[in-house]
Amino acid sequence: MKDKFVTYIRTLQDTITQTLEEIDGTARFQEDLWERAEGGGGRTRVIENGAVFEKGGVNISEVHGELPESMQQYFGVKDADFFACGLSLVLHPKNPFVPTVHANWRYFEMYDKSGEIVDQWFGGGQDLTPYYLFEEDAEHFHSICKTACDAHDKVFYPLYKQKCDAYFWNAHRDEARGIGGLFFDYLKETDEKSMQDWYDFVTEVGDGFLDAYVPIVEKRKNLSYSDAHRDWQEIRRGRYVEFNLVHDKGTLFGLKTNGRIESILMSLPPHVQWRYDHHPEPGTEEAKLLEVLKNPKEWA
Repeated sequence: MKDKFVTYIRTLQDTITQTLEEIDGTARFQEDLWERAEGGGGRTRVIENGAVFEKGGVNISEVHGELPESMQQYFGVKDADFFACGLSLVLHPKNPFVPTVHANWRYFEMYDKSGEIVDQWFGGGQDLTPYYLFEEDAEHFHSICKTACDAHDKVFYPLYKQKCDAYFWNAHRDEARGIGGLFFDYLKETDEKSMQDWYDFVTEVGDGFLDAYVPIVEKRKNLSYSDAHRDWQEIRRGRYVEFNLVHDKGTLFGLKTNGRIESILMSLPPHVQWRYDHHPEPGTEEAKLLEVLKNPKEWA
């Protein structure tokens, strides 16, 4: 299973980065191959200062070795080894009317000291973070998510949509990071679902990512915008940074397992503002966005 999923994320990384370069038209992804001293490594690809994408990363990693003590406590195990692989991407477009997007699809195995698998699971999801709310964009993104889910189980979309709203919640701000999507974790073998079933589901979601995001980019990337629009985008990016550094489990796992710091923090946008006690004027498009972030909606 791990070999099959590694092959999948390598191919998906190629497909996504090639498509994004075609959309941008000017910038190209810089590739870094890296190795982790304790075992494994990855392939980081970053795009910067493009016509469409101000900064973005599409990274894959395959890491293994002894599970650090802090993570053993987190999982409630002792003397365990692990293997983890996944694709993680974040794209920060230049135009404030094009939303930021994040996605991650991952697979994890844990072993006892004889090398036998004692646990394994899939996780991942994708979510959209607009700076200005176009409801048809939110509906499109969620409809693609729902289609992928419905192909496997009708309960998946409402369940993983709710988990996404709960997970990407900036509790210290009492608001969502964005307008959600899907979030799932610890997808394990059960009487009803095999690991192959979960592989088929996770890869279906991954295969649908470009269909969910690219039409939105194409529709909004050439809209004209003002300095005020850009200021709001940078203020909202500050909330994105806060979530990733305060709440995100993936960031925590990478830091606790001696991951590559440049790859872990590639999700942070290049230009951000933190203004003291900033509030948008009532009745504005900016205020409309905040209302939805404080009260997540059903989009599909």
